[in-house]
Amino acid sequence: MKYDFDRIILREGTNCVKYDAREWVFKTNDVLPLWVADTDFQTPDFIVNAIRKRTEHEIFGYTFKPESYYNAIIEWMNRRHGWKMQRNWISSSPGVVAGITLAIETFSNPGDKVIVQPPVYFPFFESVKGTGRVLVENPLKQINNRYTFDFDDLKAKIDKNTKLLLLCNPQNPGGTVWKKNELEKLAEICLENNIMVISDEIHSDLIFKGNKHIPYATLSDEAANHCLICMAPSKTFNVAGLSSSLVIIPNKKLFANYEKALGIGHLGMGNIFGTVALEAAYSLGDDWLEQLLEYLWNNYLLLEYFFREYLPKVKVMKPEATYLVWLDFREYGLNDMDLNQFMVKQAKVGLNNGARFGTGGDGWMRLNIGCPRVILQEGLERIKTAFRNRL
Repeated sequence: MKYDFDRIILREGTNCVKYDAREWVFKTNDVLPLWVADTDFQTPDFIVNAIRKRTEHEIFGYTFKPESYYNAIIEWMNRRHGWKMQRNWISSSPGVVAGITLAIETFSNPGDKVIVQPPVYFPFFESVKGTGRVLVENPLKQINNRYTFDFDDLKAKIDKNTKLLLLCNPQNPGGTVWKKNELEKLAEICLENNIMVISDEIHSDLIFKGNKHIPYATLSDEAANHCLICMAPSKTFNVAGLSSSLVIIPNKKLFANYEKALGIGHLGMGNIFGTVALEAAYSLGDDWLEQLLEYLWNNYLLLEYFFREYLPKVKVMKPEATYLVWLDFREYGLNDMDLNQFMVKQAKVGLNNGARFGTGGDGWMRLNIGCPRVILQEGLERIKTAFRNRL
């Protein structure tokens, strides 16, 4: 079946964060939103149909996840990533950030140190600070237009109070897919220092050709026994509103401790429709995903060409994964507030301000290419016109 990613679906008036929260986020509705990390593509028909079928039974009471749900996850991870998971590793969370935060609370104590690697998905900072832990930054290095780890800096910042490291795998906002040797070196350092790794792998299905996602837990038995992995179908299949995230914990003791914390808050039951959507996505979504990745890559090629031809001062970090593109505007000499305001008021485009992603994000912006190509083209034209008028 050929899927239509060019179809425009109006999202205003649906309590959609991307469109209906523009006034709150940008102080105006007069911006084209290319920011928050969901897409403007129709949720696949096999997911919508599965949800419709479930609504035919008109009682939506307490529920649990069937074995077919777990089997769909196990088979998907094996097909897509060569990861032979076990049923008793799979737990859940209302969302990836909720899972990360609950893990921080479960596996560390207030005052313990937690390492993050900026520029990185900004809720990491909130999860660490909001739970009373000490945030330690291990900034990434940019080499050959991709990010890599700064291992010397990492080792220098570890002490006896360092308990956790938050890994963004693949990396957001840069779109880096970590190579096996990079992850192995990271794991070696963490294992030597008894540091548990919490790996956010929500973008792991959105991998472009020539790259391979490596789940952190597949590095070695030792790495698997000292990690927790958060995943979800939400970014891949555009079902972020269905609260259907996974938490994978191979270590039995860690799994039991996490499950206990999840149960105390009654957070593990999930959402009837989220359960149905996940099972349908992971059972039937391979062909749809391949078509999506091809469409996204062509969107990226359009963006790359556009900036190279019309705004060469803007440096584009080539994504190896995700539908998020990291753009370097530093040659224009604007501070972050002025750059953000210029985009909103002059270009009338809503992007994510790079400073929110922490150290290394100043002068950058994140742009979401997960939209019909005509919308992306409009956004790029607005940016081009605004900068040419500025000159």
